[in-house]
Amino acid sequence: MVIQPPLRLALAGGLVALGLVGCQGLGRPDLIATTECPDIDAEIYFEPDSDQLGPEARALVSQAAQQAEGCRVTAVEVRGLADAPGASEANLALSRRRAEAVKAALSAARLPAAQFHVQALGDADALTADGLANPMRRRVELTLRLAPPR
Repeated sequence: MVIQPPLRLALAGGLVALGLVGCQGLGRPDLIATTECPDIDAEIYFEPDSDQLGPEARALVSQAAQQAEGCRVTAVEVRGLADAPGASEANLALSRRRAEAVKAALSAARLPAAQFHVQALGDADALTADGLANPMRRRVELTLRLAPPR
């Protein structure tokens, strides 16, 4: 069978077109799906002798939960701290309530399910080697351990 010249040209043109279609995605970085999911670290501050989250603290917790969207949350570390003044037992209880308040706010912000590690440090290390109070100990240290989605 002999292919007529116009058909031969059309067939050759079709093969070139197929070759171009097959190569369109090569080398285009926008076609490669990559998801960055770095860990999130935040410090959430409290008023003296308080375990209540203020508006700024609630916004920070909400922002952390939003940044975790699209990622797998593998763990949540919540460490409550307290100032040096007062009884150590009271400071430990206060730091626990602060950590639990942040945990509850993260859950309310619909943070994807994860294992929470809640730790109360109380006033441990609240004084410097010189015996001075470490500033800004009225806080919770928060770490969200994230990984790309499966």
